[in-house]
Amino acid sequence: MLMNGSQTVGEAAVRAGCRYYFGYPITPQNELPEYLSARMLDVGGTFIQGESEVASINMVLGASVAGGRAMTSSSSPGISLKQEGISYMAGMELPAVIINMMRGGPGLGNIAPSAADYFQATRGGGHGDYRTPVLAPAGGQELVDLTFAAFDLADKYRNPVMILGDGLMGQVMEPVIFPDFIELADLPKKDWILDGCKGREPRAIYSMLLGQQGELYKHNLHLQEKYDRITAEELRWETKGTEDAEVVVVAYGTAARIAESAIEELEAEGIRAGLFRPITLWPFPLPPLRELSKKVPRIAVFELSMGQMVEDVILSVGERAEIYFHGLPGGIIPTPAQVAGFIRSAVKGDGTVGRRIDV
Repeated sequence: MLMNGSQTVGEAAVRAGCRYYFGYPITPQNELPEYLSARMLDVGGTFIQGESEVASINMVLGASVAGGRAMTSSSSPGISLKQEGISYMAGMELPAVIINMMRGGPGLGNIAPSAADYFQATRGGGHGDYRTPVLAPAGGQELVDLTFAAFDLADKYRNPVMILGDGLMGQVMEPVIFPDFIELADLPKKDWILDGCKGREPRAIYSMLLGQQGELYKHNLHLQEKYDRITAEELRWETKGTEDAEVVVVAYGTAARIAESAIEELEAEGIRAGLFRPITLWPFPLPPLRELSKKVPRIAVFELSMGQMVEDVILSVGERAEIYFHGLPGGIIPTPAQVAGFIRSAVKGDGTVGRRIDV
């Protein structure tokens, strides 16, 4: 099928068993709720446009606690409004999928593509010690595959999972292949949901722990143990051409696709550039990048923001390799030739494009 990115996520979610969508319009992701407003009716699901982002995320909470596969979507400032609910769901250990098609700038910003929500997505954004796995697709087919993966991860760990796209990815049309529909009856049983107490022991799901016996302390330790398991078991990344590279470009999402084209241009000049693309932004694939940095003299980080992921790269690489950074704020999508200029500069170490990071 030929679909834009937002519609692709909608169809993938339906096929992955999502039957509850709650959201509030915001550009540039409106094609997703528009698509699901009709598609949910086809499959007997529920679509509600909430009166606000806050209402929408709390509807997701309600559907999740009742056992349904639930999803919401928004774009940068809308995700900010949902953070309180996401924090609640993390504390209550409720699975859900949250789509963020990022727009540019802080505040209301603009509707141009950007990737400046990295901190918001990977550092929690809301209050308290909590984490949400963050998946970063780089194109249409991966939007399909990672949407399926996001629902499975959410159920496996009883945790909200975020897919971090951007305005460009949501709008661009690409051919995609969808897996068959998941049989809802085949999904893992949830023995913790609130589905009526007749004939069973009472269940309670809450995030407020006011006991005097260290209940909240123990709960936070339990959550951290889960986050440690996710970090150990769910790292995802992709490498291309890193075997004999003199420089490795680290980029995710749309930036990675631009960087990949730039690397192809540089091959004609004899520059051996490879690509390291994090697919999980949290947990960040720190160990494989650390191993790679032992073999490559230079790491070039390219972001569609003024510099956020680069901090995780610094934690991964340390002083083992020279780190160069080039970032652009929202609203400007560089050409592969421009990014090639940055990579070329990193190889020479002349600092004419971007800057060297002193660790």
